Amino acid sequence: MAAFGHHYPNYHPKKLHEAVCKANGWTPNAVRFYTGVPDSKRDFEGAATWSNRILAMKRSGVITTTRPLRYRAREVESDGGTETIWVPQEKGIDVRIALDIISCAITDQYQVAVIYSQDQDLCEVIQDVKKIAAKTGKTIELACAFPDGPNASFRRGIAGIPWFKMDETFYNACLDTHDYRPKRA
Repeated sequence: MAAFGHHYPNYHPKKLHEAVCKANGWTPNAVRFYTGVPDSKRDFEGAATWSNRILAMKRSGVITTTRPLRYRAREVESDGGTETIWVPQEKGIDVRIALDIISCAITDQYQVAVIYSQDQDLCEVIQDVKKIAAKTGKTIELACAFPDGPNASFRRGIAGIPWFKMDETFYNACLDTHDYRPKRA
């Protein structure tokens, strides 16, 4: 049972994956986490916080993949007219997740994988994994786990695979409560 996790905020990837596996009768193995990281010149505290959090994940056995956030200018209305703000965007994370899901399927690193993302761009990888399974005669299953409830941003998982909806109590039991912000002198 492999995990391919994206950036749901504040959860501990390994703890969440173990809870989802337990609830479904699966045995967890590799946990992978993917995220964009702020530029330290634009957001020193954010970059340092993510650096500390990623180091802690690596130490707990989570395989991490990061990409630098890209920033684009956006004009917004303010009291005195228009001002430019810089909006961070992740680039390349979904492609990396898709490539790793396929690569790990080809190299027999899982029979069941949970994708912790609701990004419909990952629908295409589902079809490719099904083709790999059919061609090799292997049983390879994929599932999508995501937070669900009255405060959830989206109500659906990735199309074409089973969904595991995590209610607020389940999800909150897997939060990472450690403060990774850099220590002040």
